[in-house]
Amino acid sequence: MPEKLRMAQYGTKHGHAEGVLQVMLDHPEVEVVGVYEPDAVRREQVENSGSWANVDFIDDPDDFLDDPMVDCVTSEGANKESLGFTEEIVAAGKHVFYDKPAGDDYPRFEHIIEIARAQGTMIQMGYMFRKHDGFERIANWARSGFLGDIFQVRAHMSTWIPEKNPEGQFTGREGLAHHKGGVMYDLGGHMLDQVVWILGRPNRVSRFFQNATSENRDVMDNTLGVFEYGNAIATVDIAAMETRPMARRFEVYGTKGSAIMEPFEPADTIRLTLGEDQGEYKKGVNTVKIEHRARYVDTFAELVRNIKGESEPLRTLDHELLVQETLMRVTGGLSG
Repeated sequence: MPEKLRMAQYGTKHGHAEGVLQVMLDHPEVEVVGVYEPDAVRREQVENSGSWANVDFIDDPDDFLDDPMVDCVTSEGANKESLGFTEEIVAAGKHVFYDKPAGDDYPRFEHIIEIARAQGTMIQMGYMFRKHDGFERIANWARSGFLGDIFQVRAHMSTWIPEKNPEGQFTGREGLAHHKGGVMYDLGGHMLDQVVWILGRPNRVSRFFQNATSENRDVMDNTLGVFEYGNAIATVDIAAMETRPMARRFEVYGTKGSAIMEPFEPADTIRLTLGEDQGEYKKGVNTVKIEHRARYVDTFAELVRNIKGESEPLRTLDHELLVQETLMRVTGGLSG
């Protein structure tokens, strides 16, 4: 395998597209061969600005899709177009970093996953907390039994989103109105990625969605999902109009202890409470200092190592399917 992996980006309208591009540009083992944006107006808007000014724009995606020397493509289209982009990338036999969520058509995503599985290519979803110090610690405590039997998980990841779409994108509330579930559809996968990693597939899913403040009455801007397990309940609540800085919070409760992280961006501390001494931690309340890590840097670096055969993926393709299935269940795209 060449010293540097050759990569491209398909689309620019995702809210994280420029950030992911910069992570690619900064990685010493990656060569970015170009960016393709099918919308001529959007291309003109970004082509000579910010991180986009440091890459070549390509007129035809086949220039990298048909190039056997291109190893991986990032799928960074708007939420309503990215599933199609990803299907093209996977059909071309490329590894893909697919920025969340995985579209509105679950059977289509399932088919794309099966193509990737059959040909041995990787799909890493853009859920940005997989290498977050706090989420990693809490998940390890929960999955190892350190916290005992987990009976409750609570996740709060609200944000502030403008009413109108920014120029060239669909990331305002009017853009969210295109999708069932509104802000839950847009952001819920980040939290469900953690919830199902800890608890697995929920037995039953319920939703409580409303339009609380938005001028566009079609957008669900105040949302709550409830996920029922045999001996546990998880809740995820997300709104689109929380005052900045947001009080994003993640909590896990078990029979031997609990872990509460607020805020999780920027990362600071975890309040770990234990019923008895365990290892380096004492009975009662422990304040655990955690490292703040930039979004995507470590997860993208792990994908590079995966492609080079130096490590195993952080999550399996089955896990990627489970996150999307659970998101579709809570937003109404799937029953149950």
